Amino acid sequence: MPTSLPPDAPVLVLATPGPTEGVAEEIAAVVRVDNPQIEVLLTSVSDLADSLPSGRDAVVVPLLTWDDPVVLAEIGKAVAAAGSSAAVTPALGPHPLLAEALHIRLAERGLARADRVRLLNVSSPVDAVILGTVGGERAVHAVQATAVLLASRLTLPVVAAALDAEPGVPVAAQRLRAAGAERLAIAPCMIGHEAPRSLVEQAAAAVNAGHAEPLGSHSAVAELVARAYGSQLAS
Repeated sequence: MPTSLPPDAPVLVLATPGPTEGVAEEIAAVVRVDNPQIEVLLTSVSDLADSLPSGRDAVVVPLLTWDDPVVLAEIGKAVAAAGSSAAVTPALGPHPLLAEALHIRLAERGLARADRVRLLNVSSPVDAVILGTVGGERAVHAVQATAVLLASRLTLPVVAAALDAEPGVPVAAQRLRAAGAERLAIAPCMIGHEAPRSLVEQAAAAVNAGHAEPLGSHSAVAELVARAYGSQLAS
């Protein structure tokens, strides 16, 4: 991301499929503080057509961890309906920064070693991790690369499973325990607006596993938003 931008630089439009209040507002605030040279506009996908700036170039960054085709189609329709030439970036993941944020969220709940370099000889608090996602099998396939990146950081088995569809977390847990992994944790590969918090809690309770918090406004999420904007400018 350049340290300075011309006055007519595109507006960064952060589009959330959920409400703009709460986690989306927090992420937008972090992006603004970390990148004061960028004009940031936060809007819901449903309000995007009416929110795109008139007479200004814009870069729309979807607040998604994977390229959800339903949400991206809605964004595309909104841009077309507004008669805008706004560019739309891919989702924020997969990316090593996303895996890093997932690792930190696990460590915050005591479900992973906080330092993967200095503490390699310390036993892990869990034997395997289930990367929970929302969006059925399509979402599970899309976050596989993130699961691999997280497994590399944790040096533990990580499997992706849907929190909202079958076969889901129970099947993933059964397979991991059959392979000898008794202590499990769920890492929600979600910003936080994709599903009620209770969905993760219920899935964890059903398989007797711990669980991390969603990604929320972690600084890595804000950095990925800025990188998506910067990559679009560079192209």
